[in-house]
Amino acid sequence: MANSGFQLLGYFLALGGWAGIISTAALPQWKQSSYAGDAIITAVGLYEGLWMSCASQSTGQVQCKVYDSLLSLHAHIQTSRALMVVAVLLGFVGMIISVMGMKCTKVGDNNPITKSRIAISGGVMFLLAGFCTLIAVSWYASQVTSEFFNPNTPVNARYEFGSALFVGWASASLTMLGGSFLCCSCPNEERRGQQYYRQSQPSTSREPIVKTSSTVRGEQQYL
Repeated sequence: MANSGFQLLGYFLALGGWAGIISTAALPQWKQSSYAGDAIITAVGLYEGLWMSCASQSTGQVQCKVYDSLLSLHAHIQTSRALMVVAVLLGFVGMIISVMGMKCTKVGDNNPITKSRIAISGGVMFLLAGFCTLIAVSWYASQVTSEFFNPNTPVNARYEFGSALFVGWASASLTMLGGSFLCCSCPNEERRGQQYYRQSQPSTSREPIVKTSSTVRGEQQYL
């Protein structure tokens, strides 16, 4: 029962992290305009993400524009796009596999060891999804940092970390934590049952031999 609750906790943690991964991929606030240094504070805030760039005015109006060409984007944006898409797909597959392998479901109850292995496979999928998200977000953040401290970058054209990066780090951590919980649900009870069954087999096989030997001796004495 405790193992089932451990699986359920890991599944919900991974599911929440996967929802955060989808939000991270869709949010345009991967980097935002910086007002550090001698930059003049304007009434327009600029945001850039993986799919579009947005401009937010002080009146509350937000105008977004989707990137025109995929080939004209920087390499780190294209790589981050691919990694986030792979992370979303891995999380979706892991969600389906984990449901079939959890002990609280009725799928495959006749073979508990195979069911536990399926749950571990779902946990591995969640781990890979969180790892892909962590690589994409960290690589994008490193590019923003290098451009910010580059002396050739104009002060009014510098960007800093957006809110989507922090959501991505948190989502990757939750997904990997939940996947780790699912991977820790090894079939210990089934293994113990198999060891106990193997140890008990010789003792049961010896009993008929002892009985037959005693009966043979009794027959010899009677004769």
